[in-house]
Amino acid sequence: MIPFNKPYLTGKEAHYMYDAVNTGKLSGNGKYTKKCQEYFEEKYGFRKTLLTTSCTDALEMCALLLDIKPGDEVIIPSYTFVSTALAFVRQGAKVIFADSEQNNPNLDVRKLESLITTKTKAIVPVHYAGVSVDMEPLMDLAEKYNLFIVEDAAQAIDSYYKGKPLGTIGHLSAFSFHETKNIISGEGGLLGINDKRFVERAETIWEKGTNRASFFRGEVNKYGWVDIGSSFLPSETTAAFLFAQLENLDDIQRKRISIWNSYSEKLKPLQGKISFPTIPSYATCNAHMFYLVCNSLNERDELIKTLKENNIHSVFHYLSLHKSPYYLKNFNERPKLIQSDRYTDTLLRLPLFYELKESEINHISKTILKFYSND
Repeated sequence: MIPFNKPYLTGKEAHYMYDAVNTGKLSGNGKYTKKCQEYFEEKYGFRKTLLTTSCTDALEMCALLLDIKPGDEVIIPSYTFVSTALAFVRQGAKVIFADSEQNNPNLDVRKLESLITTKTKAIVPVHYAGVSVDMEPLMDLAEKYNLFIVEDAAQAIDSYYKGKPLGTIGHLSAFSFHETKNIISGEGGLLGINDKRFVERAETIWEKGTNRASFFRGEVNKYGWVDIGSSFLPSETTAAFLFAQLENLDDIQRKRISIWNSYSEKLKPLQGKISFPTIPSYATCNAHMFYLVCNSLNERDELIKTLKENNIHSVFHYLSLHKSPYYLKNFNERPKLIQSDRYTDTLLRLPLFYELKESEINHISKTILKFYSND
């Protein structure tokens, strides 16, 4: 069976983890945590970054930093993972769901203004498959209505919008290093901070509500409980694993993009029969995933079955959050989000990982071509 995903090891992970153990400090914010954070700040230009135990935790930190409270509204796409909503719902916010674009699962920025009210506090664009939401008009909306933008860049490492790295455009951002992502640490995440107003408080929240970081920099002579917070820091072994991956980012990206391009070329004969990922002129593709958009739920089910019979593991993706049991139980609104529901029923992700062989890409592509030749 060709798996959907296979975690890739560069060869240095165990070495750096052993080194982390030998430093005598395994808890967070040690040597490798600092190396990873410096990498992101220097390579991409973040004002400040903080490693977290997951992207979910990074999003929860965003909700705390924005002082999200009961009665606040936060606009997010319905076609996303539950963490995008959960981070803000836990603080008492009401999530307002936006629909996706017709040719892209990203939220449709053109339809957002009608969703904004006096209660709106933030908008959370999700860069689906690492392809950028149209950020310029989104930032214009934020300025017009005095809103915060939190980029859910879980899938978007090393991807760009008009030359700017994703995650560096909004006020805050969150990345994932889950084992299914381009760069991994098993579990893990990153908070990106681009607005100086949030830098100092982010460190406090990150350090369980204490000013511990200031103490170790010699800025205060003792530290204590000064704010809300939680245990958001990953261990040094997690950070050490991640640093080995970051050192090989360019190589990993070259290989993934090569696989993505190979799929695109081999499946080109199906253009017009099904839809493929659309990369807008303002965006780049970081090859996080290669997906198809089938014509119906039944067609997708049959294609998944055919691929499985040919030893290929393919998977669908998100279920529209506005139709989730939790939302239906706890919220009265019933928005009609046609595109989100369409992607829920028809989007199919193909295997894409560093060690995927060209012969396997050929087998997958030929199986899909044969499936549609029988229509």
